[in-house]
Amino acid sequence: MQQTIFCRRVTLGGLFYLFNSLVVGTPVHQHIASTLPVRNSLSPATAMTSQSQPQSSPPVAKKVEHVMEMFGDVRVDNYYWLRDDSRSNPEVISYLRQENGYTDAMMSGSKQFESELFTEMRGRIKEDDISAPKRKGPYYYYERTLEGKEYVQHCRRLIPNSDVPPSVNDTMSTGPDAPPEHIILDENVKAQEHEYYRIGAFKMSPNHKLVAYAEDSKGDEIYTVYVIDAETRARVGKPLTRVTSYLEWAGNDALVYITMDETLRPDKVWLHKLDSEQSSDSCLYHEKDDMFSLDLYASESEKFLFIASESKTTRFVSYLDASKPEDGLKVLTPRIHGIDTAASHRGNHFFITRRSDKFFNSELVACPVDNTSATTVLIPHRESVKIQGIELFRDHIVLDERENGLPKLTIYRLPAVEAPLTSLKGGQAVEFIDTVYSVEPSESQFSSSILRFSYTSLRTPHSVYDYDMNTGVSVLKKIENVLGGFNSSNYVTERKWATASDGTQIPISIVYRKDLVKLDGSDPFLLYGYGSYEICIDPSFKLSRLSLLDRGFIFAIAHVRGGGEMGRQWYENGKLLKKKNTFTDFIASAEFLIENNYCTKEKLVINGGSAGGLLLGAVLNMRPDLFKGAVLQVPFVDVVTTMLDPTIPLTTSEWEEWGDPRKEEFYFYMKSYSPVDNIMALNYPNILVTAGLNDPRVMYSEPAKFVAKLRAMKTDGNLLLFKCEFGAGHFSKSGRFEKLKEDAFTYAFIMKALNMIPASAPGNN
Repeated sequence: MQQTIFCRRVTLGGLFYLFNSLVVGTPVHQHIASTLPVRNSLSPATAMTSQSQPQSSPPVAKKVEHVMEMFGDVRVDNYYWLRDDSRSNPEVISYLRQENGYTDAMMSGSKQFESELFTEMRGRIKEDDISAPKRKGPYYYYERTLEGKEYVQHCRRLIPNSDVPPSVNDTMSTGPDAPPEHIILDENVKAQEHEYYRIGAFKMSPNHKLVAYAEDSKGDEIYTVYVIDAETRARVGKPLTRVTSYLEWAGNDALVYITMDETLRPDKVWLHKLDSEQSSDSCLYHEKDDMFSLDLYASESEKFLFIASESKTTRFVSYLDASKPEDGLKVLTPRIHGIDTAASHRGNHFFITRRSDKFFNSELVACPVDNTSATTVLIPHRESVKIQGIELFRDHIVLDERENGLPKLTIYRLPAVEAPLTSLKGGQAVEFIDTVYSVEPSESQFSSSILRFSYTSLRTPHSVYDYDMNTGVSVLKKIENVLGGFNSSNYVTERKWATASDGTQIPISIVYRKDLVKLDGSDPFLLYGYGSYEICIDPSFKLSRLSLLDRGFIFAIAHVRGGGEMGRQWYENGKLLKKKNTFTDFIASAEFLIENNYCTKEKLVINGGSAGGLLLGAVLNMRPDLFKGAVLQVPFVDVVTTMLDPTIPLTTSEWEEWGDPRKEEFYFYMKSYSPVDNIMALNYPNILVTAGLNDPRVMYSEPAKFVAKLRAMKTDGNLLLFKCEFGAGHFSKSGRFEKLKEDAFTYAFIMKALNMIPASAPGNN
């Protein structure tokens, strides 16, 4: 079962693209919605102005007084003029180009080192590779990467004797006598005409004859859906335009998809017949409450489609018979404030995870398809174990859980389909080898006994396993190739606990190379944080991070409140009027690391993106003395102004996350930590801030205003750099090598801030 967490200021995952571009790497545990369209995109005229000329003096943004008053409190924003929803104002574009030019000039002396880093990172990649083949119907499906190419090819091969039940020992034949490889879609060909290219959904029809895929060519998360013949690649019908990437087949000749309203909120579900015009599509459901957004996914059995409407506290589900979509939606779980449900299907039962204030870590229930009000509790609520989701099979169910801050997969055997369902007992947990890690169930075959899951840790490359749920045998199907002599045994992972100001224990995941680190306070240290939306930043491997670890860095993740790592209450205690716990937890984590000789203030750099950028902005105002440098990527830093404006995408749906500043209590609390509103005349550390011009989740103007105000007020001589990507959105650039170049730039800045650029490379000043 796939449950989506939808939020503007994350990454999605959907998490994949944002976090893969940040220092933390790719968390595999949490699926975040990658669909969020934007009303305005970069015009061709603007695109031509994206080139910047280096300049040695920092830009000075003009001040235009913009007065805002509420509850007798007056705020003055001198840089409000930087917000341009059209992304085409010449004066704004000129200022952004000046900032880019200044960044280029300040980093020009490190270009040689940056280039060396990129070459080093790319040298670890096996460029010509394939993903773990996924068995579906008569085919193996997989993705192929080619040497020198930025994007993937979507491929498949016929399975000889596909009527034989699958086994964990199955392998895809590739020899001369094997069925030939067929390329369904080559993203490299599609991307040739675009600066940015991403496929947000790739869905095969049930009969394996057609493919529907959602394409974003600007980074604004407005998708176009195309349907093609899987063999000939010929287009079928006309594309669906201005849609989200929520897309599912209803039979072999119809699609169900979601569109958004003028504030970019997914609000309507549509049924599209392949032989019809988009204008004649029928609307299955319209969510009119602007606190709610829609989600769409298919059951593992492929019998039903589920449409969920969700706010930050409430989620209710309807279902659609995939074989009879014309019958319309039926309610599965009612709309009750504070009740959060997600569903799947097997046989004559729906399986439902249900969370409430009382059962905050969720319970698992089931109900007959023909009597949805008659629920049976299968797994009761447990205060120490959180149910994050389920994966259903014909004979088994897999619970995706969390306990003591770590993910776990627990497998239960189900009774025969026709037998009554009772409480489940005797679950078998899959065992893992690392101290801290990430694990996530992957798409598996419903009728089989084989669970596929993805596994990684701070020292273990991304791995795919097939697990036989009958025998407990686990077989590694694919591990990310890391060239250049990488040996995971050279690295140590640890979990430590910092004590927050209120006594709460904050988990910290740590990795370092054991033959390089002294642990005497002299080691360079990079600390990452996020802490919002109940998202779990589980420890995962990032290939480019080796360029830090192999230079003696220690890397760590502070799992602060506001995330979901320690259960639902961990999230509840880091949101709304408890949001400052997120910031003080991070500061306590940094102080713990310093006190225990992992680093000193002069060796500590911090990193966060999106809502993690809010975290960094807040702690930089609170304790600028604690850090040597900071990297804020697409940071959400203008909290009060943004959350007061319901015309900004998805603001209304996030009042349950941050609070509604139209209410006095929330206004003053949010103002007390909003980074833009709390910049002071202080010494700040070296800071790099990034943005994407087309970003619909955090408008480029937020980090731009933060930098402009900070540059005008700070009293130090440290670096303050701002880099705005003109051809990207929230998830940065789209090509795999382009992302490595961004990592190389970021790491060069970090090492410049720490005075670590080798003497042989110019610019070490």
